[in-house]
Amino acid sequence: MTQRADAASARTLSLEFYPPRTPEGVRKLGAVRAQLRALAPAYCSVTFGAGGSTREGTLETALAFRADGFSAAPHVSCIGSTRDNIRAVLERYRSHDIDHIVALRGDAPSGNADAGEFHHADELVSFIRSEMGDRFHIDVAAYPEMHPQARSPQDDLVNFKRKVDAGADSAITQYFYNDEAYWHFVDEARAIGVGVPIVPGIMPIASAAGLARFSDNCGAEIPRWIRRRLEAFGDDAASIRAFGLDVVSGLCERLLAGGAPGLHFYTLNQAGLTATIFERLGLLAKPNTSTGE
Repeated sequence: MTQRADAASARTLSLEFYPPRTPEGVRKLGAVRAQLRALAPAYCSVTFGAGGSTREGTLETALAFRADGFSAAPHVSCIGSTRDNIRAVLERYRSHDIDHIVALRGDAPSGNADAGEFHHADELVSFIRSEMGDRFHIDVAAYPEMHPQARSPQDDLVNFKRKVDAGADSAITQYFYNDEAYWHFVDEARAIGVGVPIVPGIMPIASAAGLARFSDNCGAEIPRWIRRRLEAFGDDAASIRAFGLDVVSGLCERLLAGGAPGLHFYTLNQAGLTATIFERLGLLAKPNTSTGE
């Protein structure tokens, strides 16, 4: 499997957050940043709400991460936007010396809302490159188990290649729990000429209901054996947490041992599970004990 040969390259360990909507959420996220500082992620990405729902908070949240010593990578979602809108967003990011973004199509608007001037993420990536040249490192999304709106796995793979050919530097996958699906996707991508790093997306398991809801919305598959075990635990939150940590830590171990170029954690603005997984994997940043001699 071709990406396994990349094991010698530097691993990118990153975390994803969403902009808090309330003052209390802002305070809680500040505490989470303090808890996660020891993880020393390569960067922290910040999501970009569809239709403007949290867009104003994206830059504010990214700058809060920067102020606390993290590198920040805000998302840019293009659906429902015009070229002028996106150009203004990019200019704001550039003015704050941000050099890494995650470029996504975003969720299609409901009802009769205007879909905007962009229809696919490759159009957004191409626009960013035409406007900004190489100013930004651009990540795009990948779907090892197929995007829920794709007509077929092959169509989805071709769409992914379009984003890379448009100028993407690397990709972050939707979360998954079947690592063979990831490796198969990487092999298929390499076979059609995609050479960029494809970083696995990791979703810690906090609750059975929450996992089912997220997975139903995004099309990520929960293997039958995991569903059955979670169902058997009922409302036993401690057992669900322990089981989830075992499942996700094991998945991460296999991915890193196989040569995945890093891991991208969907934190849901929480610290505990992600920090525990880092600790189990031996990924916590080592304190600097240099004497300077």
